[in-house]
Amino acid sequence: MSTAIAQPNIALIKYWGKVDEELILPATDSISLTLDGFPTTTTVELSDDELDTIVLNGRQLTEAETMRMRRVLDRARELSGDRRAASITSTNTIATAAGLASSAAGFAALATAVNNAYALGLDATGISRLARLGSGSASRSVFGGMVRWHRGHDDLTSYAESIDWNGPELALVIVQLSAAQKAISSRVGMTRTIETSPFYEGWVTSNQRLVEQAMAAVAEGELAELGQLTELSTMRMHASMLGAVPPIRYLTGESFTVLDAVAELRNEGLTAYATADAGPNIKVLTTVAELDDVHAWLSERFPQAATLTSRIGAGAHLTEAAVA
Repeated sequence: MSTAIAQPNIALIKYWGKVDEELILPATDSISLTLDGFPTTTTVELSDDELDTIVLNGRQLTEAETMRMRRVLDRARELSGDRRAASITSTNTIATAAGLASSAAGFAALATAVNNAYALGLDATGISRLARLGSGSASRSVFGGMVRWHRGHDDLTSYAESIDWNGPELALVIVQLSAAQKAISSRVGMTRTIETSPFYEGWVTSNQRLVEQAMAAVAEGELAELGQLTELSTMRMHASMLGAVPPIRYLTGESFTVLDAVAELRNEGLTAYATADAGPNIKVLTTVAELDDVHAWLSERFPQAATLTSRIGAGAHLTEAAVA
């Protein structure tokens, strides 16, 4: 039995769209922050049963729902030569499929536990590649802190790695407007954007440039520059979706109200930059020194929302029991 824990990550410079659905190779690089809360805990136990069994948040998943997890398991069996089935139990502590990166934490934890259960001997880079087969963003949650996912051109070259942030200690406030599962999955949304949006090619080209500009800001510790690039990447990603047929709208009117409030907060002198993924919830990048003030301001302005705080966390890891 192997148990692993992983935290979600929030992309600052986004990933939206794949060039290879089977290997989950992204169209652009991306840069993210791993959070220090909202973990997913996943236990993998090998058995002589004929089929894998997967329980998420107390509910056994159907065969269709387990497809992505079985891709990770099948690769592990291929690499190890161990054909035994797996019994998996996983628990999220943040809303599933609501644009809050639950799948990133889930598959990073799964890959870490699977690596130990099947005795694969993969290093963190190898675990990142394995996690990517379940969820692209999971490749980033294998690592802590600030992370870059290299798009690569094949399985070997598409992986994440830690990068050094040389600025003030970072934190985030999450304005959770909804915990409901989104009507259009990220995978469906990406495919529709690629196939029908006339803005998609421009998104890919411009976002890859933003990655390089952000890397320069990271190296110099320029938070204002990184924050502005974060907001640009967010808006351009959502703009590409709005050009799809039919348009994809993850952001709601309330989401835009929060975005406007973040700009107002910044005008008042606090560090605050907004980002949003495939869902209505807004994440606000700030510093640890200003976290309490930003959280209090947003909590007062949006009492109907759950306002959560997070500092920057570690990567996926086995529990002490699994290590022992």
